[in-house]
Amino acid sequence: MIERYAGTYRCSYHTPTGWSERSDPLELVVTGAYKKPRLSALPSPVVTSGGNITLQCHSRQGFSGYVLTEDGEYKLSRAMDAQRLPGGQHQALFPVGAVTPSRRWTFRCYGYLRNSPQVWSEPSNPLELLVSGFYRKPSLLAQPGPRTNLEEYVMTLQCCSETVYESFIIHRDGASGAPGLSGQLRAGGSYASISTGPVAAALLGTYRGFGSLGHDPNVWSAPGAPWTS
Repeated sequence: MIERYAGTYRCSYHTPTGWSERSDPLELVVTGAYKKPRLSALPSPVVTSGGNITLQCHSRQGFSGYVLTEDGEYKLSRAMDAQRLPGGQHQALFPVGAVTPSRRWTFRCYGYLRNSPQVWSEPSNPLELLVSGFYRKPSLLAQPGPRTNLEEYVMTLQCCSETVYESFIIHRDGASGAPGLSGQLRAGGSYASISTGPVAAALLGTYRGFGSLGHDPNVWSAPGAPWTS
């Protein structure tokens, strides 16, 4: 399969009485022609059950449009024209509604040019949405304290819970991802910690912690009370 074979195809058959109607269209797409775009969740990849979220596909490569695809049996695929942003970025915003824990929510996106809409870029890195609100919320603590000298301290955030969670995430509002942390046992519950230093301006913001029991990695606790640096 090469780029010149990409396009929309139909077929017909011929009989002594003439040609049949044309078949339904079949679209052949070639991927990997351009560098991959980025896919982000706004405002966060952690979504309350039943909530709505917006997925942002963006790149500096000047794509005319983007295609959002969903992994798994649902096979969602949507195309949208790109919008030009200040600074040379091009983006498309895809609303996703009623996110529930009944299935996995894993997405990728591709970019394409207007004169060859069946020739797509490499896929973005996969983005999985995490559904929150099913278990008791953990607590989020900061050490050495909520305010630090930016030049001296390494900030450690610790997510703690009376529930024995197998894994945690500590997410900064506005960030595109949320690192997974293995839960560790402690007296009366579990915890996980992550270091964010040396503390820099790029790491300042509002953080929230979530816990998971592990048997369904898509389902998480309600968010703990936010901590702001």
